Amino acid sequence: MLIGYNTNGWAHHRLEDAITILAEIGYRSVAISIDHGVLAPQSDWQRQADSVARLLEEFRMASVIETGARYLLDPRHKHQPTLVSVDPEARAVRRRLVEHAIRCAARLGSRCVSLWSGTALDRAPCEELWGRLVGELAKLCDYAERHQVVLGFEPEPGMFVATMRDFEQLLERIDHPRLGLTLDIGHLYCQNEEPIEAYIVRWAPRLVNVHIEDARRGVHEHLMFGEGEIDFRRVLAGFRQAQYAGPIHVELSRHSHEAPQAARQAFQFLMKLWNGSP
Repeated sequence: MLIGYNTNGWAHHRLEDAITILAEIGYRSVAISIDHGVLAPQSDWQRQADSVARLLEEFRMASVIETGARYLLDPRHKHQPTLVSVDPEARAVRRRLVEHAIRCAARLGSRCVSLWSGTALDRAPCEELWGRLVGELAKLCDYAERHQVVLGFEPEPGMFVATMRDFEQLLERIDHPRLGLTLDIGHLYCQNEEPIEAYIVRWAPRLVNVHIEDARRGVHEHLMFGEGEIDFRRVLAGFRQAQYAGPIHVELSRHSHEAPQAARQAFQFLMKLWNGSP
């Protein structure tokens, strides 16, 4: 198991500084969220990627690439456009971002690129929305295949593909060898998808990335460990049973104002729990 941290919780730090501090704390992986100043498409991202690659090699850290920045593509509308947007050109804007993320992952040797469906702002029939999503994903899977990169699709509360049942329906429509799963522990809990450990074991063969944080039932809010209701002893027992050896990334995107302290607190919690669990 590789304990990591998502850089969406380091909004006020340079990417290189965030990675350095995470390595000092003891993290062995980093989920790099592409954003303004972080491998942004309209920047000299290759130079930054090479600098980051040297850091990751120096610290012997793994990485994944995340594509969930809030206002990277549209400064007025959070997480827009999406892979289910009504306008084909808008969908293409999102697709091109993920393609850029795939190129970043290939350059860094990252374990996967994480993505989600997004929300639709129109009231199109469900099958039409499935058609939009599957059409875009098919292109992205082919692009990932050409670059030898794996995609980690994440069900996200409030989005078109929100639950694991939705993810099952997605796989019924497109099942590509490059299409894996990013599983968010807090999402499972807040949407009553339990027992969490059963989901971990069931989906272990497809699992390429994990997000972890505390949460409360019915509320999609990423909380510091101990501030929610999740029994993490059972969660970590699920990872042990599944023999999952991949990255598990802390995702505390609202803790950037105290990023070093939050990262240290989260690491201490998880390591104490992991070392003390049966």
